[in-house]
Amino acid sequence: MPERSRTPDDRAVFVISVAAELAGVHPQTLRIYEREGLVRPKRTTSNARRYSERDIQRLLEIKRLTGHGVNLEGVRRVIELTQELDRLQARLAALEAELRAQARRHRQELEAARRAARRDLVPYSSAIVRYEPPQQGLRGI
Repeated sequence: MPERSRTPDDRAVFVISVAAELAGVHPQTLRIYEREGLVRPKRTTSNARRYSERDIQRLLEIKRLTGHGVNLEGVRRVIELTQELDRLQARLAALEAELRAQARRHRQELEAARRAARRDLVPYSSAIVRYEPPQQGLRGI
C-alpha cells in the first residue's frame, strides 16, 4: 500500500501493546495483520513496532470488517478499493476544478469579444436623413 503524505495522524508513537489495546485486539493479531500486509507500522532503530493514529484507525476498520464476517483477503480487497475510490475522488475533484477554471476563462474571453464587438459598431442615429437626388427641373436655378 502506498505511503501517504505526512500528517499528525502519521506520527508513529504507539507501541504494539498500546496499539492492540486501542484497537481492542491481541498484540499477536497485530503481528498477523502486519504479516498479511494489512497494516505497516513504522520501526524504530531497534526494530520495535510503532503505530500511528492512522494505523489505529485502520486496525479498527479491520476489526469492524472481520466482525461482520469478512476474511482477511476480503479486508485487503476492501482496503484496496477504498484507496482506489479515494484516488478517483481526488482526481475527479481536480478535473472539476480545472473545468471550472476553463469555463471561467471562456466566459472572460466571450465577454471581452462582446465588448470589442460593441466598440466596433457604429451607432445608428435617427437624425440621418434619407438622400434624395436633385430633381431634374431645378438644375438651372
